[in-house]
Order: sequence, then structure tokens, then C-alpha cells
Amino acid sequence: MSDQTTQKRIAEFVRAHGKPGTAVRAVVEPIGRAGARIVLVGADGAMGDVMTKDVESATKAVEAADNVEQSEWDRETTAATKIGSGHRRKMAKMQS
Repeated sequence: MSDQTTQKRIAEFVRAHGKPGTAVRAVVEPIGRAGARIVLVGADGAMGDVMTKDVESATKAVEAADNVEQSEWDRETTAATKIGSGHRRKMAKMQS
């Protein structure tokens, strides 16, 4: 995915799930040779993700995005997520 496309997808998520005065949280996760994943957590608790070629590209994209802050899977970020029943069912099926 190009840097422009990454920025566009992050901005779309912020427009859909952001709130003035509350930054969207972004957690950068390395995923081996496939690159890196930016997990976005909106002000409304929605989760989204954007794939990039590497951790460096992901970190730069987060730093360049408006109303987005770099985060970790800490207590505040985890508490900010709202996982719906559909997602829970999907994850339960993956466990069996």
C-alpha cells in the first residue's frame, strides 16, 4: 500500500470515528515479513486497521496524521475499544 493510500485510509477512519478534542489512538504492530499493522481505535470505540510495508512506514504515517496519537495496548487503549458481538462470534469460531 502506498504512503498516500495509508494516509487516506487513516484520515477516513478519523472522519468516521474521531471526535474533536479526542485523538484516535493508533497502535503499530509488526507482523513479520508481511509488514506492519496500524490498529486504530476511534473515540466511539470502533476499531480499524491499515497495513503498511514496515514498522517505520507505519510510525511515520501515524506521526503525520491529524488527530491521531501513537499508543500502546495499555489499560486506556484497551478500555477505549468496543468490541461488538459479531466480532466476538468471529473470534470464537477461530479458536475452535
